Amino acid sequence: MSQAELAERMGRSKEKINDLIKGREPVTIATAFKLEKVLGIPSGFWINREKSYRMDIYEIVQMEEFEKEKEWLRKFPINEMRKLGWLPDTREKHLLVDSLLKFFCVASTDEWRRIYVDEEVSVAFRVSLAHTGSPHAISTWLRRGEIQARDIELAEFDRRKFKEALIDIKELAFLMPEDYMEQLQAICANCGVAVVFTQKLPKAPISGATRWFHNKPIIQLSDRFNVNDHFWFTFFHEAAHIILHGKKDIFLENVEGTEVDQDKEKEANDFAAKVLLPQAELQQIIDAAPLTEEAIVEFAQKFRTPAGVIVGRLQHLGHVPNYFGNSFRQKIELFTDC
Repeated sequence: MSQAELAERMGRSKEKINDLIKGREPVTIATAFKLEKVLGIPSGFWINREKSYRMDIYEIVQMEEFEKEKEWLRKFPINEMRKLGWLPDTREKHLLVDSLLKFFCVASTDEWRRIYVDEEVSVAFRVSLAHTGSPHAISTWLRRGEIQARDIELAEFDRRKFKEALIDIKELAFLMPEDYMEQLQAICANCGVAVVFTQKLPKAPISGATRWFHNKPIIQLSDRFNVNDHFWFTFFHEAAHIILHGKKDIFLENVEGTEVDQDKEKEANDFAAKVLLPQAELQQIIDAAPLTEEAIVEFAQKFRTPAGVIVGRLQHLGHVPNYFGNSFRQKIELFTDC
């Protein structure tokens, strides 16, 4: 059948039929049913062919666009993300760009820049990483925490209950059972707080972060400082932000280039210090000078506070030399499989 005859039988112009054959004109549902009547081939055949054709065309165009984003891709810690299983094990640039966009849940690199880099406030993130050392690595670490938190089943957030639970968490810090990570997550989840542990990344020097994401409070901790006093102080510092400060605040610890509310940071520091070792207890230890390691053990038992935390505080305040009691500052391994 010639194009002219097909046009006549379908009631379409010859130009429209030519555009249809060349792929310039889409096969609409109406056109598919007309083709079924004229050619005897079911409308579903034409609809499915049109869908496949348009998808193929879009994928080709998208692949070409993704190939242009090599410079954007290069700034991410791709090797580490592949190693950790956050991205597929491929070196195809267009596949990696596509996987990164899916990782961040954004439609294009422009949306990623708008959310994480642009100075204007973003609904999704509310803080700009433009002036940090590496917004690409930092945003990756933060996004991974959001993905981890998504899989944690939480109770309704209860601020009072969470604050009261810190007593049990301090005891957990003192005992340090093998499953302390799981117990910490479970206690906090029961209060409506998601606690996640995320591997540190090159150029993302974050020890901890606190934020609300999709109306869910998240405490995200890294293995940047792998000793118990740093770990527990960071946790209680982040917990303080949730208890004391608003849902719109985002707190990134040890990240230069972000706006920091010094008053809120001091409040969080004071809160963490008070929970772990109240001033009255600290003063008792200071008054017992000269201190011995045996005395530190006794005070740790008496106050149910990790000896490493006591030593770390005394070192920080200059009451003991930096080498004193370092054996109490236990190394912790958050990611033994990495």
